[in-house]
Amino acid sequence: MRLKESLRLRVKDVDYAMNQIVVRNGKGFKDRTTIFPDSLKPELTRHIGRVKEQHEKDLNSGFGAVYMPYALDRKYPNASRQWGWQYVFPASKISRDPRSDQMRRHHVYDRTIQRKVAEAVKRTDINKHVTPHVFRHSFATFLLSDGYDIRTIQELLGHNDVATTMIYTHVLNKGGKGVRSPLD
Repeated sequence: MRLKESLRLRVKDVDYAMNQIVVRNGKGFKDRTTIFPDSLKPELTRHIGRVKEQHEKDLNSGFGAVYMPYALDRKYPNASRQWGWQYVFPASKISRDPRSDQMRRHHVYDRTIQRKVAEAVKRTDINKHVTPHVFRHSFATFLLSDGYDIRTIQELLGHNDVATTMIYTHVLNKGGKGVRSPLD
């Protein structure tokens, strides 16, 4: 997932039964599904439990609404306070929405995540430029190296053109034209 897609993720779009995440309004304003790893379920379940507690506190304090895309706030006036519409990664504070002038909890700011990744990289011996987007590239590269077909990867990444996905194949070309030395 792209960083903004992750931050805009709503509780209702995490599907435990199907092991998938529904990405709404991704790049090109398209919806798609991507995989939801079993290994993340316990930690994400605990996280979402904490988010639900925060949401209930917000509701009890007269808040609890989130931004609703398009005209959904007019079509479903109470949906912005419903649990399923809440952000999986909400901001730590309630703030004034400049579009509506309402006080509500937005999602985590993208710069916050970018800074956290940069801080984590500084604590390691990694001597490469690492951003949240690098994880997306790594995801695609590992799928390719595990033998998944390029069309499946294209769909998971939400690329319109397979040529965009094909960029990841260059990583699989190892030094020496991919030939393994007999000495190894």
